[in-house]
Amino acid sequence: MIILGIDPGIADTGFGVIKKTNDSFRAEAFGTIATKKADTLPDRLQELFDGIKGLIKKHKPNRIAVEQLFFAKNAKTAIAVAHARGVILLAAKSAGCEVQEYTPLQVKQALTGYGAASKLQIQRMVKIILALKTIPRPDDAADALAIAICAGQTKSFTAGTARGAAKEKQL
Repeated sequence: MIILGIDPGIADTGFGVIKKTNDSFRAEAFGTIATKKADTLPDRLQELFDGIKGLIKKHKPNRIAVEQLFFAKNAKTAIAVAHARGVILLAAKSAGCEVQEYTPLQVKQALTGYGAASKLQIQRMVKIILALKTIPRPDDAADALAIAICAGQTKSFTAGTARGAAKEKQL
């Protein structure tokens, strides 16, 4: 099973592609889709849309996992990330992919069993689970890999529905 994890952002969107075989995970690709601050918002969103569509076309994921928006300390940042998330969800849907969203708490619990785990603890677990020599960089890519691992550890993508059970058998 191929899983594409995405950590949304307007400046840098992290992505992580993992392959799950039985109970093991392997990193296939990771990095960021960066947009230029000088570009207009519509141009940045188009670049993000095209980047996500390109990743989907190249890696053909069975699942796409996206981090949910969870902060509101800075309204301007929250709105920009919400725009990015919308474009990501649209790109996935237009490619016919199912998307699951996870909160940072869910990701932390899936990787460490502890909902208050630090960013460094999560990064170390990503390194261990994927058998990498170093912690993945940049941070946005490491976060995206963590989101993908979380999705891979979720038994049924559609929460126990008959459709979800049928899909699990196909995968």
